[in-house]
Amino acid sequence: MSKLTLLASRSATLALLGVAALGLSACAGKEKPKADLAASQVTTIGVNSYLWRASLDALSFMPLLQADSSGGVIITDWYANPANPGERMKVTVSILDRDLRADAIRVAASRQVSQGGAWVDAPVQAATVQKLEEIILTRARDLRRGAIEG
Repeated sequence: MSKLTLLASRSATLALLGVAALGLSACAGKEKPKADLAASQVTTIGVNSYLWRASLDALSFMPLLQADSSGGVIITDWYANPANPGERMKVTVSILDRDLRADAIRVAASRQVSQGGAWVDAPVQAATVQKLEEIILTRARDLRRGAIEG
């Protein structure tokens, strides 16, 4: 190699090292970015934590029979509203994804009415299940928004 080629190669190497050092020094005074607490996927449990917490909040008035955070299933025991003791409800919430999306949650409800001292299955209005899903999704979004602003 000629002296000129060797000198050019060294100059290029030094120039690259200088640019890299300058780039690194620019980062020295800055704080590392905080983790996005409001990411759509929150993986500390098996399902989206905002949907999980929102579901537990929405069903907090009902006795829980099972709550499996890794599988994303919440099952309540029968609940009778004190204002209407002749009717009782049981709810199952399934969280299907780690993303905070409307189709990541499924709610199923069972209803029974008292007839002659025995509980008899009765239909559940579709609007009841839809309203509960809306309540959970709204609460999950509020929790996520609070994590962003907090």
